[in-house]
Amino acid sequence: MNPTITRLARYFLIVFAGIVTVIAVTQVVWIIPGKKCEAQGMWWDWHDRVCARPIAISDLTGRVITDDKTRAAAKAEVHAPAAPTPKP
Repeated sequence: MNPTITRLARYFLIVFAGIVTVIAVTQVVWIIPGKKCEAQGMWWDWHDRVCARPIAISDLTGRVITDDKTRAAAKAEVHAPAAPTPKP
């Protein structure tokens, strides 16, 4: 066989193996943990790879919600599971 074809075949195999490795690492490190986190109704931060529980803005600012109806709505929004994302 022509040595040029053999060399090109080897290069294509190396590039293919590299692409498959990058895809596998991306799935294992970012995609799968993100789906597990969002299935629990939590927030996934892909940059820091952190699964965090959402908190009410009133907990951060220290402002007290005096209206019972508004307080109940804020608690329901924080503890509600995340809406499923539509699949293409």
